Amino acid sequence: MNRPVYIVDGARTPFLKAKNAPGPFAASDLATAAGSALLARQRFAPDQLDEVILGCASPSPDEVNIGRVVALRMGCGQKVPGWTVMRNCASGMQALDAAMVNIQAGRSHLVLAGGVDALSRAPLLFSDAMVRWLSGWYAAKTTGQKLAALRQFKLGYLAPVIGIMKGLTDPIVGQLMGQTAENLAHRFQITREEMDAYALESHRRVVAAQDDGRFDEQIVPLIDRDGTVYRIDDGVRRDASIAALAKLKPFFDRRYGRVTAGNSSQITDGAAWLVLASEEAVERYGLAPLGRIVDSQWAGLDPAQMGLGPVHAAVPIMQRHDLTPNALDAWEINEAFAAQVIACQRALADIDYCRNELGLSGALGAIDAERLNADGGAVALGHPVGASGARIVLHVLARLRRSGGARGMASICIGGGQGGAMLIERCG
Repeated sequence: MNRPVYIVDGARTPFLKAKNAPGPFAASDLATAAGSALLARQRFAPDQLDEVILGCASPSPDEVNIGRVVALRMGCGQKVPGWTVMRNCASGMQALDAAMVNIQAGRSHLVLAGGVDALSRAPLLFSDAMVRWLSGWYAAKTTGQKLAALRQFKLGYLAPVIGIMKGLTDPIVGQLMGQTAENLAHRFQITREEMDAYALESHRRVVAAQDDGRFDEQIVPLIDRDGTVYRIDDGVRRDASIAALAKLKPFFDRRYGRVTAGNSSQITDGAAWLVLASEEAVERYGLAPLGRIVDSQWAGLDPAQMGLGPVHAAVPIMQRHDLTPNALDAWEINEAFAAQVIACQRALADIDYCRNELGLSGALGAIDAERLNADGGAVALGHPVGASGARIVLHVLARLRRSGGARGMASICIGGGQGGAMLIERCG
């Protein structure tokens, strides 16, 4: 299991903000577009892949095993297995982890792995009451039975159940993900002003990265059926300001809360892929690896405190490799919420938390602000749940290559009370 796992290349779509209607692309459209462009520039044919693994938290009913659907659409052929994984917000990272394990075990040598979600297309559902009424209606045989069923119908049955709200609610603690961010804000005494300041900085950093072309090498433009071209992440607000953010009302706890739409990640559509290879595949196809996955870790914690998952996953990796937070050249903590990233920073710097929750002898210390999410994050870019874990791994590697850094960490919180992290090393 010590075989090296190389990252050969990667690409993603622009992240497109949901606008209260189905977006222009289905999840399989997004994954196919980014994956096809990525495979077209490789030194091997798509049908020479050993497998395609795609993370997706919310596949549509006609794309349930979306990994196989996309593999076939990309021209990988019938003999290349395609499969789908789901670990909520870390589905894309789980796909990379599954590919890594199969390469280390010698079962695969060349894998396309990543994640996707088109959250703008999350379904509106019938309520249980409406489904029961429909069941009775379809069972009615005579005109009298149908009239009796109509008399029982209530307009309230037509009220839709918003699928994404159910998906973002933890069934164990009965809280929306934003409410768990409120828990962290209370625990670590994070003010509304601190959250809004963090959100503003996320927008500022994304704008600077866009203007400097730091996303260009990763993003594959999209073209819809009307010929409209989508070249960049469109959720970033160039006119963001503290004054504008301060006007937004708390969304999850309307009376006492501090978490708003402005200091939370956006509902977004997007896909991200990486090509992973064994040493044997690198030699066989004459590939030039960009980096390698050194280690990964999954962790569990209280679902009501799920935003601290990155700390619980990254710390064991740092212990195994004798690292401190600032010994790493680049960090990504997926910005599910501004409060959640700030809480991770405070947990790392808190002696009691490190001792009592992580079993350490003392505090590790917070991550330098310039090392963490240096090009902004999901507050400004958006968080297509299945894709984000792959995006942050891809971006850690891009930052290392740009800066000449050696190692970086990609980490993510996961609904349900989990965390995931990957240690990435630059090659060359």
